[in-house]
Amino acid sequence: MARKKNRRPASQYQLPPHVERERQSAARRAAGWKPRPQLPQRRVILAGLGMSLLCVAMTAGLWLPAHSLVRDLRSRGVSSAATVVEVDSRPKFVKVRFVSGPRAGDEVKLWDYAGMFPEATPGEAILVTYDPEQPSRALSHGWVEHPPANLPAYGTSALALVFLSLTTAAAIRRVRILRSSGPGTQGKSLSEKGARVGGTSYSCNDRR
Repeated sequence: MARKKNRRPASQYQLPPHVERERQSAARRAAGWKPRPQLPQRRVILAGLGMSLLCVAMTAGLWLPAHSLVRDLRSRGVSSAATVVEVDSRPKFVKVRFVSGPRAGDEVKLWDYAGMFPEATPGEAILVTYDPEQPSRALSHGWVEHPPANLPAYGTSALALVFLSLTTAAAIRRVRILRSSGPGTQGKSLSEKGARVGGTSYSCNDRR
């Protein structure tokens, strides 16, 4: 009968020196490894860019027509006294009737200035400047001389700046993270660790 070979208890087993060195080296690398910061998604950057462009388009739509109307009325507009006939807010408009000049008796609705209308009440006298070539293009004379602050355009331009700033910051952060880590770096590191662990396991089995 063959003599049974005594096996060393697992608690007394010691790794070979080169395996122990590999283990300590891997432990040091694992202690110094930091996960890559969260990468800003490309779709988020594109969405931010789209919102900034939309706000720019809204700003142009609020600013350019109002500026063009004031410029035209200053160059060729005719001023006439008028009386406010009707004021409504559904939708909002101000209707006036000319009481002097060649269009006396005609009624027109004042054009809005970037979506805004002057404060008026029915029966109130008002001085209106209109375009003789297109009388419906009319504004309060005070707004022609001193246009009000275009608050809607200012608001949309501020939003465009905010979206553009956030989008630029996200794009710069994405580029920096990609440059610092590099594509495939993490996968390569993990594959190398797996190969080393596999080699170590194989070496231990051989020695047993």
